[in-house]
Amino acid sequence: MKKREEIEEKYKWDLSKFCKNNDDFYVRLENLKPKVDEFKIYEGKLKDSDEILFECLEKLISFNKESELLYVYASLYKKGDNANEEANIMCEKISEFLNKNVSKMVFIDVEISKFSRQKLKALMENDKFKNYHRMFERTLRLKKHTLSKKEEILISKIGNFADGFSENFDKFSDIDLDFGEIEDKDGKKYKLTQSNYSLYVESKDRIIRENAFRRMNGKFGEFINTLANNYISDIKTTNFYATVRKYKSSLSRSIYKEEASETTYKLLIKKIHENLDILTDFFEIKRKMLNLDKIAIYDTFAPICEELDYKFTYDEAIEIIKKAVAVLGRDYVELIDRAKNERWIDVMPNKNKDSGAFSWGCYGVTPVVLTNFEGNLESVFTLAHELGHAMHTYYSNSHQPPQNAGYTIFVAEVASTTNEMLLLNYLLKNAKTDKERIYFYNHFMVQVRSTIFRQTMFAEFEELAYSTYESGAPLTQQFLCSKYFDLNKTYYKNVELIDEIKYEWSRIPHFYSPFYVYKYATGLICAINISNKLLTENEKMLSKYKKFLSSGSVKSPISLLKDCDCDLERETIYDDVFEVCKVFLSKWKEIV
Repeated sequence: MKKREEIEEKYKWDLSKFCKNNDDFYVRLENLKPKVDEFKIYEGKLKDSDEILFECLEKLISFNKESELLYVYASLYKKGDNANEEANIMCEKISEFLNKNVSKMVFIDVEISKFSRQKLKALMENDKFKNYHRMFERTLRLKKHTLSKKEEILISKIGNFADGFSENFDKFSDIDLDFGEIEDKDGKKYKLTQSNYSLYVESKDRIIRENAFRRMNGKFGEFINTLANNYISDIKTTNFYATVRKYKSSLSRSIYKEEASETTYKLLIKKIHENLDILTDFFEIKRKMLNLDKIAIYDTFAPICEELDYKFTYDEAIEIIKKAVAVLGRDYVELIDRAKNERWIDVMPNKNKDSGAFSWGCYGVTPVVLTNFEGNLESVFTLAHELGHAMHTYYSNSHQPPQNAGYTIFVAEVASTTNEMLLLNYLLKNAKTDKERIYFYNHFMVQVRSTIFRQTMFAEFEELAYSTYESGAPLTQQFLCSKYFDLNKTYYKNVELIDEIKYEWSRIPHFYSPFYVYKYATGLICAINISNKLLTENEKMLSKYKKFLSSGSVKSPISLLKDCDCDLERETIYDDVFEVCKVFLSKWKEIV
């Protein structure tokens, strides 16, 4: 693999928009340090006058923008080459600065939260504070859950050690565990790791699929008491935060904070259970194509058709994506050209570069994308996905002030997966052979299975674990493993399970981000709905979708999606999306 310096500049992101260079970073960091003390003059005085309050808030916006630019610059510099010593030092310096000083500004939120309801409503109606309207609105909502200044400072400091269960898991999973070797059908041995696990469970060799699946989940099972205790401790900590802030449950706290909806959470699970036949049909098609008498859980990721012999250059991938998203308008396509020409994208893999892909950025500069482009079809889908995130960020930042530009996690996956769905429809429309069509039908259903059904199963397990603890019932590793096994039986009705599946929950890192996983499911449901309407009702949906992309967080995420014809509190959207799934399966059956 090439070293970072061997990659052509045109394939590396341009970080000069964040900081001109490393010297500029250090100068600006030094200039930022004394600005922390400037906030002392406001402490205890925010209620005295609107002028003092406005001055403090504007100064906070300026401070946050600059600190974010420095943090993102150092982080991206490091992610391009994690072994770069200077990048690591810069990350440590900005992180140390922020960790040391963030608590010094807690008083701002606390003092504002103590304003009377009348005061907050008056500020919301004051034109001078129009960019802070949503902030005051959220403060009003969270007022009853905000603690005293001393308590808030204490809570922020507790988080420095009480939130370490996720890190415990990561270090155990990524560093301490050794999965040894597994054998293929010929007895040849292979080293199994977290990074190559997907390679083996997606192998054509059924023996290595089974061995990889059993070994991976079984290895976690060897430490299930420790892993369960770590997760249960995380649940207790999350529940502590919910309890001290007077929420009825951890789920309620998570949903209320994000202005999401418990109705959506419950309705998602309900509609999934009503449509489990889709998953059953998918696995039946897969069983037939794999020529198996019975499909087992370790077969569910197996390839059912040959990888299409597509090879793309980066330039070709960009052109295909542009054609696929042309329904989003000329301005959207031109932005993708800008992303390429202005080097928003770090394209090629290099030694010590972050694996996978992501999009990131901060207010005042164009977003960036990291990907590891391999020239295959999956790389094109990944690039389309991350460009969806980047365009969402660009439109929101361009149309909203910094106070409202950031969008929530609840809507974050909508734009990215809409791009993916548009790309899939474009490729399917231009498919020339049944082999290609089968590949794309399978690609779609794998997405649906992994993102809608599987993530909802995770969400159901998570809610069960929390509600059990909160009810006062004992929460043990036996309970968690048993309930997870039962959920697999419910979801995978025609799939043969093995004992090791009961340990799978213990290796899912997202469980340490409470009530996160269901947002993947709702995101793809919205994306399928939006992409279909863009292709069939373009003019009407296009204006709504562009408004959604440009809205940041000016409304609650549920309201933003409703404005885009995605009402997740009504059954219609789920029924429409599952009907799309049934049509795909029907067309697929006609071929096979």
